[in-house]
Amino acid sequence: MLEPLTNNFLSYNEYKLNELGVIKLTRRQEQKEQTRKLLVEVAINYFAKDGLLATKTSDIAKAAGVAHGTVFVHFPTREDLVVAAIQEIGSRITSRIHQLALNRGSVREILEAHLEGLIEFEAFYTKLIAEGKLLPDAVQKYIIMIQSAISYHLMEVAVIEMEAGNIKQVPMHLLFNTWIGLIHHYLINHELFAPRESVLRRYKEELVTYFITLIAK
Repeated sequence: MLEPLTNNFLSYNEYKLNELGVIKLTRRQEQKEQTRKLLVEVAINYFAKDGLLATKTSDIAKAAGVAHGTVFVHFPTREDLVVAAIQEIGSRITSRIHQLALNRGSVREILEAHLEGLIEFEAFYTKLIAEGKLLPDAVQKYIIMIQSAISYHLMEVAVIEMEAGNIKQVPMHLLFNTWIGLIHHYLINHELFAPRESVLRRYKEELVTYFITLIAK
C-alpha cells in the first residue's frame, strides 16, 4: 500500500511559489545593487564638482532619481557614501597598476598608468587631496590605503630596476613621496599650470620624463 506524501515533499504549486519567491528576491537584490552603484557614480560626479565637504546627500538622491531616504538604506551615514566613492576610485586607479606590476612593467609604465588613472578622475582626486585633512579619520584612512597600494606596486618594479642598475638606490619612501608630492603640487595649483583643462594630461609626459631623469643612473 502506498504511503501518503509527507510534509518532506513540496507540492508542485508550493515548489513554483518558492521558485517565484527566489526569482523576486534575486531581482530585488539586483535592483538594490544597481541603485547602490548608481548612487556611488552620482556621488563621485558631485564630489568632483562641489567637493566632498559641501555636497549634500539630498542633491545626490535627486540626481539619482531616488528618495533621499534611499541613500541611507544603502549607506547608513554620509561618511559611508564618501568612503564607497573613494574605494571605487581607488580600485579603478590601482587595478591597472597592479596588472603592470604582475607583468613586470617598468617604473616608467607604472608612473604613466598612475597618471592615466588619475586623469580619469582628476577633478574628484583634486578635491580629495585638497580637503583630505578636513575629512573624518575613517575617510582619511582609505586615502592612505590607496596611496599605500600605489607605493607598494611602484616599489615592486623599482627594486627590480635598482638591482638591474637602471635607477639609483633610493629609499622607497623618498621615491614615492617625491613622485606623489610632484603630482599633488600640480593638481592643487592646476589653475596656474593648466586653467580650464586637465593639468595631468597636459604635463603627463613631462612629469614622467623629469622624474625618471631624477632617479636614472
